[in-house]
Amino acid sequence: MQQSLSVTPAIDEALRERGLKVTPQRLAVHRAVMESVGHPDAAEIWTAVRREQPNISLRTVYEVLHTLTDLGEVRELDLATGSIRFDPTTSYHHHLVCTGCGAVADVFLDDPPAEVPAAQQQGFAIHAQEVTFRGLCPPCKREEPRE
Repeated sequence: MQQSLSVTPAIDEALRERGLKVTPQRLAVHRAVMESVGHPDAAEIWTAVRREQPNISLRTVYEVLHTLTDLGEVRELDLATGSIRFDPTTSYHHHLVCTGCGAVADVFLDDPPAEVPAAQQQGFAIHAQEVTFRGLCPPCKREEPRE
């Protein structure tokens, strides 16, 4: 099932509604995440933003990313790839993660892949479900040694 990005084109409106200033740094970080391919980490976003704002600090990028996450404009992902990733697609979905290079791709499923049986929920009130599929992306698969 194909899904479109859940992107709010009016980030300035979302910031103002929360009483936050619309700054060039916030706009640039938001744009970098939305235009990214894959699910970048903060350092990748910082590199992209520095092309237009050479003096922006990595700390500022982190602060803006956390603000955007709090606003629901991006999702923060811990996919055990060694760094937190940021996802511009905020709608419900899952991920493919390459165990070779750490590349991440979205997966949209019509139905939940699994349910926790009531007897095994151990008192948890389950609010969300995230599934991560791990394997090799096409470039890493091509590089895999053949036996």
